[in-house]
Amino acid sequence: MAKETKYTEDNIRSLDWKEHIRMRPGMYIGKLGDGSSPDDGIYILIKEVIDNSIDEYVMGAGKTIEISVKDKTVNIRDYGRGIPLGKVVDVVSKMNTGGKYDSKAFKKSVGLNGVGTKAVNALSEYFRVQSIRDEKTVIAEFKKGELVNLEPEQKSSLRKGTKVTFIPDTEIFKNYKYRSEYIVKMVKNYVYLNTGLSIVFNGDKFFSENGLKDLLSENINENDTLFPIIHLMEEDIEIALTYSKTQYSEEFHSFVNGQHTTQGGTHQNAFREALVRTIRDFFGKNFDAADVRKSIVAAISIKVMEPVFESQTKTKLGSTEMGGDLPTVRTFINDFVKRRLDNYLHRNPETAEKIQKKILQAEKERKELSGIRKLARERAKKASLHNKKLRDCRIHLNDMRKENRLDSTLFITEGDSASGSITKSRNVNTQAVFSLKGKPLNSYGLTKKIVYENEEFNLLQAALNIEDGIENLRYNNIVIATDADVDGMHIRLLLITFFLQFFPEVIKEGHLYILETPLFRVRDKSKTHYCYSEQEKKKAVKSLKGKPEITRFKGLGEISPNEFVHFIGNDIRLAPVMLDPNTSVEQLLNFYMGKNTPDRQKFIIENLKVEMDLIEEEKNQKNSKENHLLFTN
Repeated sequence: MAKETKYTEDNIRSLDWKEHIRMRPGMYIGKLGDGSSPDDGIYILIKEVIDNSIDEYVMGAGKTIEISVKDKTVNIRDYGRGIPLGKVVDVVSKMNTGGKYDSKAFKKSVGLNGVGTKAVNALSEYFRVQSIRDEKTVIAEFKKGELVNLEPEQKSSLRKGTKVTFIPDTEIFKNYKYRSEYIVKMVKNYVYLNTGLSIVFNGDKFFSENGLKDLLSENINENDTLFPIIHLMEEDIEIALTYSKTQYSEEFHSFVNGQHTTQGGTHQNAFREALVRTIRDFFGKNFDAADVRKSIVAAISIKVMEPVFESQTKTKLGSTEMGGDLPTVRTFINDFVKRRLDNYLHRNPETAEKIQKKILQAEKERKELSGIRKLARERAKKASLHNKKLRDCRIHLNDMRKENRLDSTLFITEGDSASGSITKSRNVNTQAVFSLKGKPLNSYGLTKKIVYENEEFNLLQAALNIEDGIENLRYNNIVIATDADVDGMHIRLLLITFFLQFFPEVIKEGHLYILETPLFRVRDKSKTHYCYSEQEKKKAVKSLKGKPEITRFKGLGEISPNEFVHFIGNDIRLAPVMLDPNTSVEQLLNFYMGKNTPDRQKFIIENLKVEMDLIEEEKNQKNSKENHLLFTN
């Protein structure tokens, strides 16, 4: 019989504000991560501080925000009104304290719960806040949320505003690294949503004159647009939209009070419905909603009084009301889209005609694929049951709620040995494995029909649940795990081609990664080093006292599950697959996977020459050093 566990007053604990944040950081900043994903906690920390500066700009105070990230130190400076000097410590260290509760001071702000900067403070090994206003300043310094220094109020000639400096705590964010690409994307979104605002990041200035139109221009190449971007705006609402010539699924970017709602919400759903309803009414035809939205690329931004988000990270809007005397979110958006988009289409018949042709083409393709899709679904269901290509994770098997996706990962592996090693060493709660059988097909230039007819692609699509777009993508992180040899690189390239060809938004939204695994194991009787490069191997050899045993891993299957657990756990190294905004998907695929063999050969030879020159230079430096030692001795 199990021994009874005592439950008394001694078991009841009350945590102070910083203890609770540090014990349950996920409640405040989502997943922790190491910086390889745009939604990792270290970027949420930056966002929480910037949000306060944005709120100042929205209220008409401060037109410039300066951000610098050097190594692991973040500095954010605005020129707003500055925190009231007597409340500087309270605002960053007392929960449910802030100016956002006073709607007179902040009417349509991003931060509402008085939590943001407190979370940053508690989760930083060093946090400093300085407020300047009325030609006076106050500075407070903290360590892990604990006040360690408060400089009394003194005179200052600095411009008014607030400056925050912080260093994320390595006890919580292990082996993290800031990637400037993700910060730049965040900064660009802020300026698109706040025309007239300048943000300087590490010396580079970002500014937007055309709002969401600039955002779409950044996300879709001009040569890929079916027609010039439609840009409509009024007080409290702005939309931009066009259609892609090559993209299959719909792509929406949505924002509330300047906050990027990556998981959508009531406003995005209302926008999607309003688009379909308006286009149906304009053409007088009951088009299928999927045909209307196929290939659309659109963005919406609204401003709401006291918005309700579904979590502290504010990635999904739950509000149904606009606030004040305004109608519901759904009615407000529908009325705007109906009136303004309908007027635009009447005044621009060429654009209307292109939209109609696009919808009819989508309808034709859908009907042609309907039989194939039905058979493909049945095949995928049967294969997943009997062939065990997908070894799912428990959070999906037991709980299908969308919010669990943030913690889930799918490894795409090659062969039984590699998938076996990962399967045995994975975290069964959050990590799933999909096993490929041989090399995938080169899908460049092929139609969507091939996705259903090709067994590997069909099963992979079914596993990811992206047949109708990535809105219901089952895994937040899709990780390509292939051997570090020529065949592995080829499979990696073919998989990236598949996503670029049929589901580019998987890459655009930051869901696709490459798993980095060690090339070498260097060990002696006392210690083992796993090395990811030749340089790391040399350093490891020098650090060992005895004669080292060096193993070169040629494939993932050679790494035992006991070792593999280190490489896909807390110390996992992921390289995100990113798109250059200045290069279209079509150009990219044509160069690497098309029939431009001479150009590609020239590119490979030139880059190989650079690599060989570097190796030769390193060799010469080594010989020079050895000759110098020989001479001096």
